Order: sequence, then C-alpha cells, then structure tokens
Amino acid sequence: MAKKKFYVVWKGKKTGVFSSWNTCKKQIDGFAGAQYKSFASKEEAEKAIKGNYEDYKGKDTKKIKLSEAELKKIGKPIVPSISVDAACSGNPGKMEYRGVETHSGSQLFIQGPFEKGTNNIGEFLALVHGLGYLKQKKIDLPIYSDSRIAISWVKKGQCQTNLQITDENKPLFELVKRAEKWLKENTYSTPVLKWETKAWGEIPADFGRK
Repeated sequence: MAKKKFYVVWKGKKTGVFSSWNTCKKQIDGFAGAQYKSFASKEEAEKAIKGNYEDYKGKDTKKIKLSEAELKKIGKPIVPSISVDAACSGNPGKMEYRGVETHSGSQLFIQGPFEKGTNNIGEFLALVHGLGYLKQKKIDLPIYSDSRIAISWVKKGQCQTNLQITDENKPLFELVKRAEKWLKENTYSTPVLKWETKAWGEIPADFGRK
C-alpha cells in the first residue's frame, strides 16, 4: 500500500496544504508559474507552507523522517565493515558495481560498466564479489547492501532476474553464472546485513547518481 502524501501549493488557484493529489492538481492546472511539492508527513507540509518554495525546490521531501525512538532501535552501522552498491543507467542499461570500506569510503573493488544490465543484477554481483573478496583476503568483517532483493538472491544462491540474455549482455550473464557457482561451491560466515538508508543515509558505496 502506497504511503499517504501531503501536497503544498505556494502559488496556485488556492494555496495551502492538501491531502490528495487530485485536490492539489485542481489548484495548479492552468495556473502559470504554479509552485507545489509533495511531502511525506502533514507536519513537514505545514512547516513548508510557512516558508518559501525555493527552500524546497530540487530537494527530496518524500522520505519519512524517523523518530528518535526508531533511530535508537535501528542503532548505528557496524564498523569496520564493507559496503557494496550498484548503479545502472537505464533498465536495462549500462551497469557497474563496487565495494568500499564503510567507515572511510575507500574503494576496494569496482567492475563494469556492463551493457544491458539491471541494478538488481549489479547488487547481487557486488555482494558475491564482496563475499569472495573477504574470503580471499581472510578478513572477518560484515558486508552491507541496501538491496533486500540482492540479499535474498545471495541467500538462495541464485540470481532470479527476469532479464533476457542477449548478445550485448552475454558477458554479464557469464559473470552471473560464475557468481552462482561460487555460492554453490563456497561456504562463508560473513554476516550479510541490510543497510538502513532511512536511518543512516545513502550507503557509502553509492555512486551518487540519484
């Protein structure tokens, strides 16, 4: 179920905070220079209407902020550890992935770009690469990913993508097969953990292209 949003209209037929997109849309349709934006909570929206549109223009206001109690419950990320992430331009599109030290952001490995890939495949490969890296180096550290899908694929030992193999992405799928083979033939004690983006911000391995 989609989370409820609240809409602020600074300039429109009527200004104020609105609880539905349809109501907001009526205020801005046909209004030259309309200024409006959505917010994750009524409190944030009511605060925003007292300010200026320029203060919020271009900013991500759709994320729900966690309470102090929620932040305390989640805690802080474990360090030292490593973090992995992927970036994909298009779906499918050019994809690359990398791993970094969580505390410093120092890059440990990077692969790609690969043609006609997906972000989920990249996240999966990044995790397996990270697991292999830690095992080869005999480093006992946890590994973070912000992708629940990739974590579940790793636990199942299979990349369950629906992407079709083509001549362009054949090298990528060969890498996927190698990753699946590694998971089948190797054991590891590395904790594979979910990066809590809402509490900690973007994962350190993020490519910064959002």
